[in-house]
Amino acid sequence: MFSFPTLLITNLLFLNLVYKCSSKEKPTLGGTRIKTRKRNIAAPLDPAAFADAVVQIYLDNAGDLELIAKSIEPSDLNFSRYGDTFFEVIFTGGRTQPGTTKPDEGERHPYSILESEAKREVILPFVIYIQKILRRRPFLIKNLENVMRKFLQSLELFEENERKKLAIFTALAFSQKLSGLPPETVFQPLLKDNLVAKGLVLSFMTEFFKEYLIDNSLDDLISILKRGKVEDNLLDFFPSAKRSAEGFSEHFTKEGLLALVEYNEKKMFEVKLKEIKTALTSLIAEEADVSEVTDTVKQRVKDAKFPEIEVVRMLWDVIMDAVQWSGKNQQQNANSALRQVKTWAELLNTFCTNGKLQLELMYKIQIQCYEDAKLMKLFPEIVRSLYDQDVLAEDTILHWFRKGTNPKGRYGTQSTNGLFSNTEWQRDEIGMRFEEYFFY
Repeated sequence: MFSFPTLLITNLLFLNLVYKCSSKEKPTLGGTRIKTRKRNIAAPLDPAAFADAVVQIYLDNAGDLELIAKSIEPSDLNFSRYGDTFFEVIFTGGRTQPGTTKPDEGERHPYSILESEAKREVILPFVIYIQKILRRRPFLIKNLENVMRKFLQSLELFEENERKKLAIFTALAFSQKLSGLPPETVFQPLLKDNLVAKGLVLSFMTEFFKEYLIDNSLDDLISILKRGKVEDNLLDFFPSAKRSAEGFSEHFTKEGLLALVEYNEKKMFEVKLKEIKTALTSLIAEEADVSEVTDTVKQRVKDAKFPEIEVVRMLWDVIMDAVQWSGKNQQQNANSALRQVKTWAELLNTFCTNGKLQLELMYKIQIQCYEDAKLMKLFPEIVRSLYDQDVLAEDTILHWFRKGTNPKGRYGTQSTNGLFSNTEWQRDEIGMRFEEYFFY
């Protein structure tokens, strides 16, 4: 066996040998050089040179968009890096200063959109020209969005005539379905408080509506507004002092956009109708007092300026929607419906103030009984209940029977569930009293 000193010396000699081996210089290849990968070399941006090159193409072709498109196609211009600059040249004739719409240094051309006439036949070729460019380079649509957003957010920096040209271009771009330009990109930037307050947005949108509706229907326009998420907020384009239904109607009537006025009135009516229906449904579900519900309806109808006929239709819908259709059989459901009619007959009576409104209520009931399987056999009983509660007058029911019936569920047919028959009608013709044929 080794003694302790001998073992220690041996270990130290071994460690020294390992250290010398590990610290020995490794061989290298002489004359080699490590190269930087090309993707790590970033060429500096030079939008000014790009803009000058595009401007020169415009000048060389004297603004002929067909020739310009042909010249741009084989060029080695770097559109992927300078897409925004390219559209700035199309719109303004040259490069604009970063963050503004002011011209930057460099060459400019006089064939831009903003230098053209504010006429659709003049601006339409620009839309078609851009369409051709985007079909070959679809990635540029994002750059077009960027530039349009920039310009629309800065409407106050343009002259009135220039804003009109932008509105015409925008309308034609949507009309021509310019490579999927998102409406949200166009409309949302306009909703800046300072632009709205100055009336610039209203002026822009008015020109846009007028131009777009030349070739497209109102439904097409509404579809674009929906995709732009502004369909329910058209009043937001108005300055606060003019932001009212009356202001909307007055402005667009003056501009000859009557279809838009009618659409907005219908839209606002539907919104108010939905609000009042929601409120009344809650009151009825809570079994509120009839007088409380009546007062609520009167106030809301007054505020919303609802036509009387619409009030009657709405009340019937709300009353029927509140019926608990949870019966195990048809008779239980029928009893629930009749109980609901009897409970709220006083409410109907308050608003069915003349024969015309009573007749409208009968039409409404008749059609619902014709279309709703749960009410299919209840029409005679509902009418009789409303007669008992003084909601429907005898003259109204007779008028309905003689010549006022709706084709859906006409008397003398199976659809009316035998409320009246031709035989009964003949008996009335010879003088039978109303009660004798109505309460069979």
